[in-house]
Amino acid sequence: MDAPPPRDGAEHPHRRQQSALPGKGGLVRIGRAFWNTMGGFREGLATEAAIKQEAALLLLALPVSVFVAETVWAWAALVGSLLLLLAAEFLNTAIERLCNHVHPERHEAIKVTKDLASAGVFCVIVLAAMVWLVAVIDRWFI
Repeated sequence: MDAPPPRDGAEHPHRRQQSALPGKGGLVRIGRAFWNTMGGFREGLATEAAIKQEAALLLLALPVSVFVAETVWAWAALVGSLLLLLAAEFLNTAIERLCNHVHPERHEAIKVTKDLASAGVFCVIVLAAMVWLVAVIDRWFI
């Protein structure tokens, strides 16, 4: 049986040692991660209709959420459900793009993968709708 490869990254020079300690990649890594995140937001908002729609929904719902929510926890649930929806849509988009890159031709396994990611987004849509519906009913009808 072969021994596992060394973990120092020597066989993979693109893998650098990371540390959470200041001066060892911690703050620099966080800064780079932040700018990568901003690039993801920029790309998604520039190119994906569903992300644009859900971001617009979030921006419109933010001021409405202040009037719907009776408590800070209800407000967090309202806004959080829409942030979760946006996160799911970003992940769905990433999965679709990766699938298209790996296998640009139509392929049944790729279709199933994309359908599964889409089903995940649908579940979050249902969750967000439930949270908002319950909050509205609780605020004005109970």
